[in-house]
Amino acid sequence: MYHIPVMLTEAVDALDVTPGGLYVDCTGGGGSHSAEILRRLGGTGLLIVIDRDPDAIAELHKRFDGMTNAVIVHDEYENIKDILESLVPGRRADGILVDIGSSSHQYDEVSRGFSYHADADAPLDMRMSQSGVSARDIVNNYSYEQLVYVISTLGDEKFAPRIASNIIKRRSEAPIETTTQLVDIIKASKPQKELKKRGHPAQKTFQALRDETNCISSHLEASVDAMFCSLNRGKGRLSILTFSSHEDRIVKTKFRSYASPCICPPELPVCVCHRMPLAAVNKSVTPSEAEIQNNPRARSARLRSLKKIRDTYFDDIDDADGTDGPDRLDER
Repeated sequence: MYHIPVMLTEAVDALDVTPGGLYVDCTGGGGSHSAEILRRLGGTGLLIVIDRDPDAIAELHKRFDGMTNAVIVHDEYENIKDILESLVPGRRADGILVDIGSSSHQYDEVSRGFSYHADADAPLDMRMSQSGVSARDIVNNYSYEQLVYVISTLGDEKFAPRIASNIIKRRSEAPIETTTQLVDIIKASKPQKELKKRGHPAQKTFQALRDETNCISSHLEASVDAMFCSLNRGKGRLSILTFSSHEDRIVKTKFRSYASPCICPPELPVCVCHRMPLAAVNKSVTPSEAEIQNNPRARSARLRSLKKIRDTYFDDIDDADGTDGPDRLDER
């Protein structure tokens, strides 16, 4: 299989797919989530499938060419508003799905340089789009301060200063070219007791480099806003799968701002800004133990979803069912 989907049923359930609707899969990958959305559309409506990876686009064409209600777009999901305007002018989506993680194909295709495993030695690349700045460029050109920031902030790696220092030292002798070379540097930067802990010692650093290489976190907040603006009010659903705590915090904070928009000073006893919630946010979901056993890469996944209520904080438009109902917010 090109890509093993994570929380397939849960992610698509959150979209509440309605036959005849307009849906967008922002990260088509191997097409598993898209195929389930199309199945539920039952030959009606329209699904727009976006991906920036040329390999994924080729796979999506193989899978969906000939289907009259599926359109494949080679682009970045941050451009969703322009994509919708060019394909369906004046229309908004009934549901948008985005899977922020790397695909199984990207990990398994050794030459892409996404994996830190010893049997997957490859050039340091990690580019989803296969163009632009690579992980090799970052590792060999970023300053010590930049490397510490990337590895600690995007990877939550507490040994970031030691790893960055050793990267600087090693590259002064010769450029760091391969995934195995970087893994060796990371291992040498950690105490023995850390190397014995569960999980690969390079996991967090590689996670951070994949994020930085592909500008995931730096564009995520604006991308979520663009997706939210592209939803139909009263019924539009947004479903986002994240695979790192940093990405999840961005999505959680953005969702919270939609559901709890009050900007009054906390010392005020009652709200006087009268800003109304833009969305009802569902409780976050994590993979079952059975799914994690079948697909260990799902372990770090978290699904967050919402239903759009209104376009603006002062828009007095009721929910699609005639009521605004309680706004739920996951506090975890």
